[in-house]
This record gives sequence, structure tokens and C-alpha cells, in this order.
Amino acid sequence: MPSGADQSMSRLLSIMDDLREKCPWDQKQTISSLRQLTIEETYELADAITNQDLPAIKEELGDLLLHLVFYAKIAAEENAFTFNDVVEGICKKLIDRHPHIYGDVIVQDEHEVKRNWEKLKMKEGKKSVLSGVPVSLPALVKAMRLQEKSKQVGFEWKHADQVWEKVKEEMVELEQEVTAITDPSQQAQRQQQIEEEFGDLLFSIVNYGRFLNVDPENALERTNKKFVTRFQLMEAEAQKGNKTLSEMTLEEMDAIWNRIKHLSSK
Repeated sequence: MPSGADQSMSRLLSIMDDLREKCPWDQKQTISSLRQLTIEETYELADAITNQDLPAIKEELGDLLLHLVFYAKIAAEENAFTFNDVVEGICKKLIDRHPHIYGDVIVQDEHEVKRNWEKLKMKEGKKSVLSGVPVSLPALVKAMRLQEKSKQVGFEWKHADQVWEKVKEEMVELEQEVTAITDPSQQAQRQQQIEEEFGDLLFSIVNYGRFLNVDPENALERTNKKFVTRFQLMEAEAQKGNKTLSEMTLEEMDAIWNRIKHLSSK
């Protein structure tokens, strides 16, 4: 007798068949046209996770599952692959890459699991341990993934204080570049060097975040949300005094900001 999950999955696949047959919008979609929508759905899931909103996470997971089924349906129509092929493919990959569960390999901890995972990927034909990092990832996420990947071959600091020293070193280099006296005709080159040093500093801060078990993308997004909330409260406070922020001095705005910050920290 089919399980509840089997029945629900069969129902979703059946609904997808109906949509492709009867709905004009669904009929027009292609793998390419769905791409941007899938990216948006992924960010909506990320927002729900950041907000720790479990009902929203459930809903967004459903939306993403629909996209997976949609891609597989289109591919099946083109005789490329089916949804079952997708499921069987990931099942095989998980079994092959977990020999400590489905084989006789012994591991001590999760770090050893990750190292074995990367070794297995290289045996499968990957030319670089970094080749699995998508080019289109947001820069902060990509920096963290690159660092995590390089760690698996031992390219990693031993202690967090070593990483913090690197952060301070990059801060000094950026400051030196910003304050350097250069010929005005070389301004474009100087700006490029400043941007390079700024990037090095961000990369080092991401690395330090990893050692603190902080997800830099999530941390920055939480700060973004906090800034939006406090800024909008500041706008509301200004309106109570029949003013807009543009009519106020920086000192006046800063005073309101500090009051809001103080109240929100209680």
C-alpha cells in the first residue's frame, strides 16, 4: 500500500500533467523561462529561513518542489529525462558518496565526511575541488563556499585568531591604498586597486565568520532587515513632528536613530 508521501507525490505529478495539458500559461513555459522564477522562489525560501518562519518555509518548499516537477515534466516531453530519473540519480549519488553508511569506510566526524565527499567528486572526474561552486552564486555565498571547498584539501588556517590577524592586515592594506598620494591621471587605476583591497578585506571577513560559525550572507541580511525596520521607524518619528528626513539635519536624525536603537535593544 502506498505511503502518504507516495500518494501526495503522485497527486502533484498528476496535477502537473493537467496543468501542461489545460493551462495556457503552464503550456508556454520552458526550462529557460522558469529559471528566473526558480531563483525568486529560492530567495523567498531563504527569506523565510532567515525569519525562522516555519509556516512560510513549508509553503516555499512546496513552491520549489513544484518547480522541480515542472522541469522534469518539460524534460520528459522532450525525451530527455523523467522525474523518476531525477530521484534515482540523487539516490545513487547519495549512496555512492556515503561509503561510511553504505560501505565499509570508517569516519571520525563530519569534517572527515566532507573531505571524503570531495575526494569522491574528484574521482568522478572533477578537475578542481572548486569546480562545484556555481559561477552565478551571490559573492558572499560564493566566498564562503570557495573557502569551505579549499578547506577539504587542508588549505585552511588552524585558529580563528590567525584569521582575525589576516583581517587586520587587509584593513591596513586598504587604508594605505585609500590614503596613498597618486597622480590624478592615475585615478582610475587607483580606484581599481582600492576595490581589489576592499574585496580582499571582505573575503577575509567571510573567512573569519566561518570560524565563528556565522553564515555571512544570513548575518548581513539580518542586518539589512534591522536597518530597514529602524529607518522606517525613524521616518515615522519624523512625520510625527510634521517633517521629512530630508528636512532634518544629520544630528537630528542620528538622535532619533539612537533612541530607536536603544528601545529595540531592550
